[in-house]
Amino acid sequence: MLATSTPTTTASLPSLHPLTYDAIPAPSLNPSFLSFSSSSSSSSSYSSSYSYLSPLSFGLHSKTHVRINPKLKGLRVSCSKSEPLKVMISGAPASGKGTQCELIVQKFGLVHISTGDLLRDEVSSGTEIGNKVKEFMNAGKLVPDEIVTAMVTARLSLQDAKEKGWLLDGYPRSFEQAQALEELSVRPDIYIVLDVPDEILIDRCVGRRLDPETGKIYHVKNFPPDSDEIKARLVTRADDTEEKVKSRLEVYKKNAAAISSTYTSITNKIDGNRSKEIIFEDIDSLLSQVQKDKTAKSVKPVLQTESRLNLASSSRDKWRGIPTRLNNIPHSREIRNYFYDDVLQATQRAVNDGRTRLKVEINIPELNPEMDVYRIGTLMELVRVIALSFADDGKRVKVCVQGSMGEGALAGMPLQLAGTRKILEFMDWGDYGAMGTFIKIGSIGAKEVDEQDDMFILVAPQNAVGNCIIDDLKAMTDAAGNRPVILINPRLKDLPGSSGIMQTMGRDKRLEYAASFESCYFFRLLYYAGTQYPIMGAIRMTYPSVYELHKRVDEPSGKEKYIPLSTFTARPTIDEINDAFLGKPRNKDKKASGIWGFLSGVF
Repeated sequence: MLATSTPTTTASLPSLHPLTYDAIPAPSLNPSFLSFSSSSSSSSSYSSSYSYLSPLSFGLHSKTHVRINPKLKGLRVSCSKSEPLKVMISGAPASGKGTQCELIVQKFGLVHISTGDLLRDEVSSGTEIGNKVKEFMNAGKLVPDEIVTAMVTARLSLQDAKEKGWLLDGYPRSFEQAQALEELSVRPDIYIVLDVPDEILIDRCVGRRLDPETGKIYHVKNFPPDSDEIKARLVTRADDTEEKVKSRLEVYKKNAAAISSTYTSITNKIDGNRSKEIIFEDIDSLLSQVQKDKTAKSVKPVLQTESRLNLASSSRDKWRGIPTRLNNIPHSREIRNYFYDDVLQATQRAVNDGRTRLKVEINIPELNPEMDVYRIGTLMELVRVIALSFADDGKRVKVCVQGSMGEGALAGMPLQLAGTRKILEFMDWGDYGAMGTFIKIGSIGAKEVDEQDDMFILVAPQNAVGNCIIDDLKAMTDAAGNRPVILINPRLKDLPGSSGIMQTMGRDKRLEYAASFESCYFFRLLYYAGTQYPIMGAIRMTYPSVYELHKRVDEPSGKEKYIPLSTFTARPTIDEINDAFLGKPRNKDKKASGIWGFLSGVF
């Protein structure tokens, strides 16, 4: 593994590598300078009003203290805020789709996402994607599905769409696009199709007229201009001839038929050959019913707590961007709370979607055991947040830490986990019986799986030199069956045996098993190659979203922020990260070479 204790001279064109080195501790963070940044609200600040810590504390080492006192109050009925609406709408040219989208947004406050608008924005902004899109447009070609899908998913991942819900207008348009969204778990609550006879659509298109000065659309019969002055300057759009309209209708029908199977169970056809007010009454009724059903599903009995831990459902997806000053050690309580919430929400979504083999990988400085600022207390707090939250939902959670491995002189356990079980047992889990009823502490192995356990949280399972945890881990997951097993910061890479020789017996099977766990959360900082400061960016993925690459930017005021740079459907390689920072187009066939070939193994 690449390691260094001192920064090296940086080249004029710096490279990137993932966070694997010791960080350079900076002065303690002043909370007044704490800020969170994102593309939609880079200037917004984050503050926490949660009452999280009690006066009770115990020392983990000289600089770490954990004080915990969640107050459990028994069972209650939780009427948590329902998820926002997710709507797709489809319609042929001149079906009135644009008008209905405006009415839907006005009534339900959804974020309107149109691929046409996204493409035009990219082109006008002169971005790398925009320039590529412009090339396709100028050549009269369709923009490739992967470009459009990446743009759509990136827009859906922004904060406003997560909080308010979204209205996806005219997308997907092909079976491939629909399947790409399905693979990314982007699925609407309802799929609305505006159904209008062809002859009506042709008449609407052929009779349309454009005011070049205002951009307003008129119709010679249905919506004539108010004055002769406007009438005199109206023009017919080049694609509004009868021949071209018929051609567009055929393309629309073909595409609509191709994607119909994907959304059959949620499709609702609306008669679009009526007044816009009557049409919207039907749409309003449908969406209101969907919203009512989603609200009803959010009512359930739970174990009530007064701590910050059970607030994830009410603050779900309220992401305020990546916190700044992450190299300042120790992390502030606000930064820790941010990451606890971020991990919890992603984990909850994955479990609620029926995922059963999950892993959380978060390598901020205090959670990276390769760094001298690693804090076992931060890891324990994260585990406690997740466990108590699921217990709050009435689940019986077993928190497991691997025990001593090996025999005789070779017996032992990874230094990172030494004393972890005792710490968990001594932690304050509340005064109302969560520990021992909803939450139990155990080890890793099949014998730890009890019939009453609903799920398992495994604390940093890892291989040690001469010993492999994977056999015990596999036996445990086999015994757990379809119950969720969540690995927190696992380290399952094969290590040499006691003789210094790699454990080759069954190695492929072990690696295959380790890779079978699905990432529900991933966060890693990026630095300049050979240095530990400053931070250049970060990679973040929260289930079910794509991997987001963010670039850290210094502002003239002396503050910093993180801006979205690119998205990836799978964890990006070192070359892909480097190319994104340098503004190079993606090349799937590019091979890692030189220092990047070496660093790929580290990543």
